[in-house]
Amino acid sequence: MTVTGIITALIVGLIIGALGRLVVPGKQNIPIWLTMVIGVVAALLGTVIARAAGFGDTGGIDWRELLLQILLAAVGVALVAGVGSRRRLTR
Repeated sequence: MTVTGIITALIVGLIIGALGRLVVPGKQNIPIWLTMVIGVVAALLGTVIARAAGFGDTGGIDWRELLLQILLAAVGVALVAGVGSRRRLTR
């Protein structure tokens, strides 16, 4: 993996995190940096899953992989926002 590949992965991860946050209904009380970290992790995990499933290396934009990454980011944002809200309720 080249430096350009890493930078591209980070940028895509940031966008994936923002899209994942938009997909989750309601207000999420988590910082934007945490959303970005969730997006980067979801993008990497989505790529690994897509390659394992056999549709990670296609020509052009792979919409299935992108949709998988956004779905993983949405689940991650929902889980982290849910844990944070439960933690505030118990205080």
